Amino acid sequence: MSGGGGAGSKTPADFLKSIRGRPVVVKLNSGVDYRGILACLDGYMNIAMEQTEEYVNGQLKNKYGDAFIRGNNVLYISTSKRTMSEGA
Repeated sequence: MSGGGGAGSKTPADFLKSIRGRPVVVKLNSGVDYRGILACLDGYMNIAMEQTEEYVNGQLKNKYGDAFIRGNNVLYISTSKRTMSEGA
């Protein structure tokens, strides 16, 4: 079961482990996006990010070196390609 064959056999925990250290987009319940490098997260979905950028309505509002997001504010986490800012 842990053979890592297809994407269909991955659990959400496997996905979150696999994206640590990679660029991600974190969407909050408020609609604000944070884009940066996923440093770590815990079982409550508390997230630590590096090189973080805050986007409101698709527009860059702030840049932070490090950011911590409380898990109960998170709507979803997705992987990001660094070219998103070019295409947005």
